[in-house]
Amino acid sequence: MINIDENDIRYKEAEKRVKKIKGFYIHLMVYCFTNLLVIALQFFDTDDKEQWSWKMFQLPLFWGIGLAAHGLSVFLPPFVLGKSWEEKKIKELMDKEK
Repeated sequence: MINIDENDIRYKEAEKRVKKIKGFYIHLMVYCFTNLLVIALQFFDTDDKEQWSWKMFQLPLFWGIGLAAHGLSVFLPPFVLGKSWEEKKIKELMDKEK
């Protein structure tokens, strides 16, 4: 059995990562349920010629763009503002204060 020290840096980083992933999955579930409900309500509330209009897909499309950005921020490795950038910035700020 592995002993887990909650003060361990790796543990804290893994905990943050799990919270980010959980946040994305919650966002995804809310997106799916809400958009299914909205599309179903609009589908049964409109005339036959307007059932598949642009208005019906605006919310899922634009919210989907935001959801995709959220997913990319969680699952892609951080290239621009990753660990190396953070370490470099911390060192820079510490050097300024000397």
